Amino acid sequence: MIKPGQTYLAVKPSEARPDKHFIRIKVVGVGPGIPGIWGYGKVDVVTLTADGREVRRRSIEASQLHATATTRDGQHRRTGYVLEAGQ
Repeated sequence: MIKPGQTYLAVKPSEARPDKHFIRIKVVGVGPGIPGIWGYGKVDVVTLTADGREVRRRSIEASQLHATATTRDGQHRRTGYVLEAGQ
């Protein structure tokens, strides 16, 4: 279950940075979850910088957030964000 305060790590590194930097995001809000309205299935997130600052608030699809780094078939995920350990 997705909850505010959880942090996630990108499955693959940022293409914009040559140092193989993996983007970290933090959930700051979860939508109401009412089918048929705009924004259904979205969560509000912020990007976390290396020093822990919260920048770039935005909404993303909840389906991009995953509890494990593997699919149900055991394959490594290629897209999205994975819940960091201990959360």
